[in-house]
Amino acid sequence: MNFWETITGSDLTREWKGFEARAEALPQDHRAAWEEIKAHLLPHGNFTGRNLMPILDAALGLLEETAADGQSAHEVLGDDVRGFSKALAGGEGARTYRDRWREQLNRNVARKLSRLGG
Repeated sequence: MNFWETITGSDLTREWKGFEARAEALPQDHRAAWEEIKAHLLPHGNFTGRNLMPILDAALGLLEETAADGQSAHEVLGDDVRGFSKALAGGEGARTYRDRWREQLNRNVARKLSRLGG
């Protein structure tokens, strides 16, 4: 990856298109699970989403492997795709971008208030 790709995010676009092409080859239940996993993981991404790419690649690889073995998505992921996605993102206490923004806002407000108060 070169500097220009990093700045523009073209490497991420290319990788994302590759994920979607791979997902298209999956059976319908696996594709539905892929869409659900993406929806639950995306809030855990950083500003660019670069931190999620290896996680998404691994999740898609798991779906591809289980589809090749003839297992259904339900057999592999169970009923709790959201819980599976949270575990991939780092567990129950995994911070989302909202959490990070909220913490930053609270720090900024506290700093401003401390300047006004004293």
